[in-house]
Amino acid sequence: MRIGDAAAAAGMTARALRYYEEQGLVIARRTPSGHRVYGPEDVRRLRTVRELLDAGLTVGDIRSFAPLLDALPPDGLPRLLFAGDGGRGAAVGGGPECCRTAEEVARRRLADLDARIERLTRLRGRLAQRLGEPARVPGRVAPYGRALRE
Repeated sequence: MRIGDAAAAAGMTARALRYYEEQGLVIARRTPSGHRVYGPEDVRRLRTVRELLDAGLTVGDIRSFAPLLDALPPDGLPRLLFAGDGGRGAAVGGGPECCRTAEEVARRRLADLDARIERLTRLRGRLAQRLGEPARVPGRVAPYGRALRE
């Protein structure tokens, strides 16, 4: 399939797909006339890349264990990252070092997400407290200038 169709199937723009190709996350085959051609395995890989980006990993993180992406079942990334190599990394050219790198990246991102969740939870608590305080005082005006309804 051509770039527009592959991008649509993967849930992204053609521009994003080209960027991921530039970054080495996907390699397009070319027609004799030079047009990019993608297959179902490329679309699957692009969906995995998108999911990893949505989960907070960076393009650089993903690139560090890119050789493993094609060897994974659709739900296999977490299992592979935390279960060790099991020989699968070597089978796709990544080797045990690639698996260790992938695990390190995943653990760092997990710690980042935990810290972010903690900060957001504190922020949510402060916002809820602020919204709750004025509501307990009849006729009090909210800090942003609108009268609160009882």
